[in-house]
Amino acid sequence: MKVCVIGTGYVGLVTGVCLAHIGHDVICIDNNEEKVKLMSAGQSPIYEPGLSELMQESIASQKIHFTSDIAAGVEHGEVLFIAVGTPSLPDGQSDTRYVEAVARSIGSHLKSGYKVIVNKSTVPIGSGDWVRMIVLDGIANQDNGGSSKGLAEFDIVSNPEFLREGAAVYDTFNPDRIVLGSSSSKALQIMQDLYTNIVDRKFADDVTLPPVPVVVTDINSAEMIKYAANAFLAVKISFINEVANICDRVGADVVEVGRGIGLDSRIGKRFLQAGIGWGGSCFAKDVSALIHTAEDYGYATQILKAAVEVNQQQRILVVEKLQQALKILKGKTIGLLGLTFKPDTDDMRDAPALTLIDQLNRLGAKVKAFDPIVSQSGIRDGFSNVIVETDADRLADGCDALVLVTEWAQFRNLDFAKMAKLMNHAILIDARNFCDRTQLEAAGFKYIGIGR
Repeated sequence: MKVCVIGTGYVGLVTGVCLAHIGHDVICIDNNEEKVKLMSAGQSPIYEPGLSELMQESIASQKIHFTSDIAAGVEHGEVLFIAVGTPSLPDGQSDTRYVEAVARSIGSHLKSGYKVIVNKSTVPIGSGDWVRMIVLDGIANQDNGGSSKGLAEFDIVSNPEFLREGAAVYDTFNPDRIVLGSSSSKALQIMQDLYTNIVDRKFADDVTLPPVPVVVTDINSAEMIKYAANAFLAVKISFINEVANICDRVGADVVEVGRGIGLDSRIGKRFLQAGIGWGGSCFAKDVSALIHTAEDYGYATQILKAAVEVNQQQRILVVEKLQQALKILKGKTIGLLGLTFKPDTDDMRDAPALTLIDQLNRLGAKVKAFDPIVSQSGIRDGFSNVIVETDADRLADGCDALVLVTEWAQFRNLDFAKMAKLMNHAILIDARNFCDRTQLEAAGFKYIGIGR
């Protein structure tokens, strides 16, 4: 099937590459010419495990091409994915200007024939009709006086993504579900045909599993599923962090509490790891957008607002633990193990480390950091008020305390005994409850966890 993906961020690039890998003929569109050149050469502009290898294979097999020519992409694709960013505005609304620009551009290039236009971007509930209107405006404003209006046919589908950064390729081939929202049976059938090999698990890690569930619904419900899923996960993390803060006060261990309640099939063990809270581009943006949507309809989302507040407080909690351990932070050197908002990604959007850096600088501390990706890339040059070291030993040297911020797997194998000897005070705040307390204490560290 011929596919066009407009936008090559995390979602667009992973979607395009994976669809090419399973046999579709894909064109990916981006308006950044340098980025297009980079991708055409087989280099991924983002760090995502497994993505570069699939890109290079698909380029070699000529299943994927990259261009800035949106007219060529619209002409090529039977299915047109809109996969541009929808960042938060200051008031919490989603910034949909990029979606609008793409929809208008699609309309201005639609000729005769039938297209399925797919909202892959996370858009406010009700955006399906809005995108349809923008596309029709684009058709009406074509240079030919809108003569294509009666010839160009299209339907809108909402197909939200549920990809985890750091596991996006895996999630594409092993999804928990595929959600398709539309009022058009023709468009829905085309989308189900597009995903047949994924639904049948032909590219899954475990091909013996039953087919992937496909949720076929209306557009508004599909859009709400995306927001509700992320909001629920954000609330779950904030909940276990509240429990952790109670555990700190009563002498319980939140790791054991999380394990105990997670065995309840109604609750489940995932997203019950207490720590510094959630970050990244999705949770904060989607929760804020859902809160704002509810307010537009006169409803106050008290649980969601509380989840946001708890998450903000959790970052400050780490600073408070440093103050309890060192008393005065002014003139002290604090080392951060990890900078990205989660492991196996280079994404720094809304990373808890950024809040820590700001707070520690405000209190007069010197901040150093080491991150397996950031320290080895050009990203390190973009940081101010923090010294980005190239290895963990350099980080530890002269520090008064370390904070484990990102649970990179390789941090389990650090030479903590050597690091302890390099520090002024061998203190480690484990902001992810990731480290082995016994190992750290044997290495000479004072170990401080969250809710432990």
